[in-house]
Amino acid sequence: MKASSVIPTEAVPASAGTAGLAARGQSLLLGALYALERAQSLDSAVAPVQRAVRALPLGPLRDVLHGRQLGHPLHPALVQIPIGAWLSSAVLDVLPGSGRGVRVLVGLGTVAAVPAALAGWVDWAEQHEQQMRTGLVHAGCNALAVSLYTASWVARARRPRLGKALGLAGLAAAGTGGLIGGHLAYRQGAGANKTEPVPHLVKPGWHRIGDRDDLPAKTPVRRMLGEVPLLVYRATADEVHVLADQCSHLAGPLSGGETADGCVTCPWHGSVFRLSDGGNVAGPATAPQPRFDTKVEADGSVMVRLPGAG
Repeated sequence: MKASSVIPTEAVPASAGTAGLAARGQSLLLGALYALERAQSLDSAVAPVQRAVRALPLGPLRDVLHGRQLGHPLHPALVQIPIGAWLSSAVLDVLPGSGRGVRVLVGLGTVAAVPAALAGWVDWAEQHEQQMRTGLVHAGCNALAVSLYTASWVARARRPRLGKALGLAGLAAAGTGGLIGGHLAYRQGAGANKTEPVPHLVKPGWHRIGDRDDLPAKTPVRRMLGEVPLLVYRATADEVHVLADQCSHLAGPLSGGETADGCVTCPWHGSVFRLSDGGNVAGPATAPQPRFDTKVEADGSVMVRLPGAG
């Protein structure tokens, strides 16, 4: 699956003064971040790592790490612990007599980084290739931070100054990883619910989407309601299920997936949703699919509306 990238190309006038320097710095930063997702040289590392992560025998724990039970990705919540511990250790490092407490915080952050990283890897393995390139560098920065903090924890027992220096270097690496992670989440949309706009794009009331007799039995098909694509599934003569067609995970076309046991499986990354109510049965999707109320008129017209939309 290929995804296009919009690369900022605005030039900043050299004579723009302080504001121009700031804008030029921002442009360079954004250019570097966008360059990551275009770096095809990373693909040789992405492919084997993705296979390795997907091969981990995690069983039901995989969905827990995705955050399906929470309704949003688990990784951003877990990273608060190591980041909080490491940042606190940097503050305490400037205070006298806090060496023991700082070492505890450094150790806590290092240990807590392990489940956070595992959750991140599990999410990463089910993303688009541009996101995986960015995510690989994000993970590399975080791995460097963990290594530096591990060395800092060891050094603090005998060489406190070296331990402090290593801790600051670790914080810089973690901060860089966080910056790249922000780009991954907010610019590239990793982890965001791709169906959130649907309720805002459909007008209240009932809408006709076609004739019942034009719908094949027990076969998902795609129909459009204005600009919103729908998955339409005729279970029986008068029972029709309708969901938003774009998967909440990464907008995969659910109408192109397989149906079984009252569920549809996304053909892109394998998320499973109930046709009856849009509930997500299996990840990597963490948000359910928007569901539409349906009715079949006497003339065979299939009508849909958002629940409670009048």
